[in-house]
Amino acid sequence: MKKQFVILSLVVLALGLWVPPVFGQASGTVKGDCKDSAGNPIVGGIVEFANLDNGQKYDLKTNGKGSYFSLGVSAGKYKVTLYKTPDDQKAGKELYHYSGFQVQLDDNQLDFDLKKEAESQAKGQGLTGEQVKQMQEQQEKAKKENNTVKALNEKLNTAKTAADAGDYDTAIATMKEANEMDPTRDLVWFKLGDYYRMSAPKQTDRAEKQKRYDSAVEAYQKAVDIKKSTTNDKDPNAAKNLAAYYNNLADAFGKAGKIDDAVKTFELAAQADPGSAAQAYFNKGAVLTNAGRADDANAAFDKCLAADPTRVEAYYQKGLNLLGKATLQGDKQIPAPGTVEAFQKYLELAPNGPNAQNAKDMLASIGSPVETTFGKKKSAKK
Repeated sequence: MKKQFVILSLVVLALGLWVPPVFGQASGTVKGDCKDSAGNPIVGGIVEFANLDNGQKYDLKTNGKGSYFSLGVSAGKYKVTLYKTPDDQKAGKELYHYSGFQVQLDDNQLDFDLKKEAESQAKGQGLTGEQVKQMQEQQEKAKKENNTVKALNEKLNTAKTAADAGDYDTAIATMKEANEMDPTRDLVWFKLGDYYRMSAPKQTDRAEKQKRYDSAVEAYQKAVDIKKSTTNDKDPNAAKNLAAYYNNLADAFGKAGKIDDAVKTFELAAQADPGSAAQAYFNKGAVLTNAGRADDANAAFDKCLAADPTRVEAYYQKGLNLLGKATLQGDKQIPAPGTVEAFQKYLELAPNGPNAQNAKDMLASIGSPVETTFGKKKSAKK
């Protein structure tokens, strides 16, 4: 039997099973199990039976256990080829094939165990020198990747333990060591940015504090750049992760005094993951509030509430910003439009919230009646 080996992918796809119709009485049953080079089932693969005498073909799809089965396969000699996906079959990218497999008029079993084939071929059985070289290079690459990932995870865990204990300098040093091992990992840069950002408030020297915020910005930016260049459309968490990177980068910009950069980056966070846009817009409003830009801040809070109308703190912060726009008519203080509504909405949604009493005091200070039924159960009608 002639065997052909190609470099294998470890991706496992969606399951399915397709059974062709029965073609006649002079036929047999074919079945088998398909495993990849790691010994895992090949799910959603295609096993193609091509009759070497008349060209008739049968395409059998592997199920969730990597197995295939069909009745009604005509007796004869076949080339049996395994493909990872239907698209690979169309492109002619096979994983492995057997030539001259004889289908009898009864049960026929043909398994694909690519791990065993690889082990066998590693000994040089039936391989050309170039095929052996390619396989060895692939195995070495996979081994190196596994070792790198293991070492990086150890660094991440060590850094987290140190940071949880408040030892940010050790956490920073550990992440730097991880970056020296492999500077292409976005998560490592992201965590380095976190530890710089979280350590900055602890610095008594103003210059050192600013330096750490600037270092956090640099690390986060590298994490963003790497994430954008390596994003996998099949990763369900890609958008959320990128938004988190932008969010922390924006926070570092804000604390470094780069307000405009912070505002732009919070917008990028909202765009990256609309599902968490409310958080990004709230953070943007908070930065603008701290910068004394109340009108811009309230515009951000409005976007936050449009994305999530239950974001109670946005109502409260908006109300506080509007207080500064109150006017006087004689001795009477006239609140800016929307002030009362903002505080009342906060009390409606969070009658026992952390700022509930403050909201009531604010309403009282501008002469507005305070609703007292929020949070109380209404008595049933008799």
